[in-house]
Amino acid sequence: MVDPEDWRAAEGHCVGALAEAAGAIGLLDGLIAGLTSDALRRGIATRLALTEVEALLWATGTPLAPDVLIRDLAEAPAGTDLEVLGLARWALRRLEGRGRPDDLRDFLGLHRLGQGERPGRAEMMRPTGADFDAAAAEFQATLAALGSSHLVTRAAFGQRLWRLSDLSPDGHLPEPCCWASRAMASSCRALVMVPMGPAGRRVWTAGGDPAAFLAEWCAAVASGCTAGFEMIRRLSSWAARAERAADRMHGATAARTVAVLTAQPVVSAALLAREAAISRDTAERLLVRLQGLGLVREITGGRRYRFWRAAV
Repeated sequence: MVDPEDWRAAEGHCVGALAEAAGAIGLLDGLIAGLTSDALRRGIATRLALTEVEALLWATGTPLAPDVLIRDLAEAPAGTDLEVLGLARWALRRLEGRGRPDDLRDFLGLHRLGQGERPGRAEMMRPTGADFDAAAAEFQATLAALGSSHLVTRAAFGQRLWRLSDLSPDGHLPEPCCWASRAMASSCRALVMVPMGPAGRRVWTAGGDPAAFLAEWCAAVASGCTAGFEMIRRLSSWAARAERAADRMHGATAARTVAVLTAQPVVSAALLAREAAISRDTAERLLVRLQGLGLVREITGGRRYRFWRAAV
């Protein structure tokens, strides 16, 4: 059901749930805005986006192992479905801030590489040219009919509306879900997307009564933000321990290494060397030393092409 009147009525039935979801979004936004470390803010944003992408891929029935997702999405092992990997890359970029949610061509990347930024099976099934513009205009007009409804309500309504429109191929879930996540964060100071995480799988494909759907949507938002609070706590605690260890090592090199490991969910020796402005040999020695202190772990188990992540 995508009648704006029904959704305005549903909002009236979900005042408490909406207040809880809005409070959780505001608290998460405030916590991220209050972080004094740029590396910590970037690290939280990227990890929230990766968690969301992982949950979205599970919801679409095309899961990728978490370690595949965090290996820069460019060093995937043999046998990885490249179409799914391309979708993951697209979703991650959107959840990190690329594309304007109020400009659907820009948001979807349809002005890049001809028709689509990530050409593949989905792009061959999407309306093009004037047909897409007509579908986008109809979507925006119907969304505008909600008037001054809460951003959470507008995102839930918009996600349902998008799934029933011609904006994406039938059953294509990441595009409307990424749009909704970004739309809910449009008034935030620091938060680029509102996370729902695994809880989103309860609602991303759901239908039925708008009031029941909106209540479940709000619960998923509150759950995702709560997981975000815990992520901030764990990464902040890790960064504090790693910084103390870096102080004992002396010199700026170890401190820069900790900053890179905080900001990046996964690093190779080459990436660390580049980002911390150190030699590759120094990067490898520091990673081995930090691994010995229990602060990082190597995730490939191999001897070559190795990747490390903070032991959060």
